[in-house]
Amino acid sequence: MNFFSKDKQSAFDAKETAQWIAFGPVIFQAARVLRNTGILALIEESGNTGLTNEEIAEKTNLSNYGARVLLESGLSMGLVLVNDKRYTLGKTGHFILHDPLTKVNMDFVHDVNYKGLFYLDKSIETGKPEGLKEFGSWNTVYEALSQLPPHVQESWFNFDHFFSDDAFPLVLPKVYNGEVKNILDIGGNTGKWAIASARYSPDVHITIMDLPGQLDMARKKAEQLGLSDRISFLAVNLLEENAKIPKGFDAIWMSQFLDCFSENQIVSILKRCHEALDDNGYVFILEPFWDRQRFEVASFCLQQTSLYFTVLANGNSQMYSAEVFLKCIDEAGLEVAEETDRIGISQTLLKCKKRKQ
Repeated sequence: MNFFSKDKQSAFDAKETAQWIAFGPVIFQAARVLRNTGILALIEESGNTGLTNEEIAEKTNLSNYGARVLLESGLSMGLVLVNDKRYTLGKTGHFILHDPLTKVNMDFVHDVNYKGLFYLDKSIETGKPEGLKEFGSWNTVYEALSQLPPHVQESWFNFDHFFSDDAFPLVLPKVYNGEVKNILDIGGNTGKWAIASARYSPDVHITIMDLPGQLDMARKKAEQLGLSDRISFLAVNLLEENAKIPKGFDAIWMSQFLDCFSENQIVSILKRCHEALDDNGYVFILEPFWDRQRFEVASFCLQQTSLYFTVLANGNSQMYSAEVFLKCIDEAGLEVAEETDRIGISQTLLKCKKRKQ
């Protein structure tokens, strides 16, 4: 569905939107602080009675001034309402407090991206994740993950897992339909898919291929769950062109992995998958494509997430459109045998095989 072919706003509405964009960083931080100080929760607890500025300040140990500027900012965002000098919770305030998607996105933007986004213009110029310098000296965020501050790691993994966890139960039957017993999980990260697979089918063996830092986390989790005999580990950096993908697997699985690479790198990885597969093997790819979303807001979230890849992850990848991604599959000598959209929150499952000559 194309949400972006027509200008749906009047000139007045467009100018108003422009002001929201201009003050975007301000309202983001105000909303976050209103949430984190407990102001929104307090107002919600007061119900229709509401609370005065002074009551809120006293209950949160803030000054009257501090509470006032936050609350007045919240008024214009619809987080709170005011009648007879008493504040009650608005609908948007409810979602800031309780919506899991909003919480995950807000924490990810603040803890992982906010400072780094200052370098977006430089990243666009250089094709490198210039904002990563806020955390240290690495070439990509993936090398840094195991060494980032705990609260940053938590926000990163919560974001990453949120968009795949609800999809896994839906796609497990599509992958393990009796043919797949030995699967290679490329970019397995903390082992979420491998563990879900081992629990789903007692006949499956999973090999996770990833960077050493990620494998350490996955190995510890597998050991804790008593799945070490079902899950193997292979340390490989697929950015190295000479890094081979081993043969002997019934299928290759990649979940939210290929969006971590440029188009040329995607083609290179998929060509190596092609070489590793036998004629009856499959490559399963689970990805959220912004042009395959049911709702415009889902496309919005994915399009904005692309800039995380630009400024922090690696400088050259994004949340792709299906149009661009499918060209990479074709260029690698693969074809899509089955395609399922709208899985979970935002995912598409592509089941690919070698293209017949």
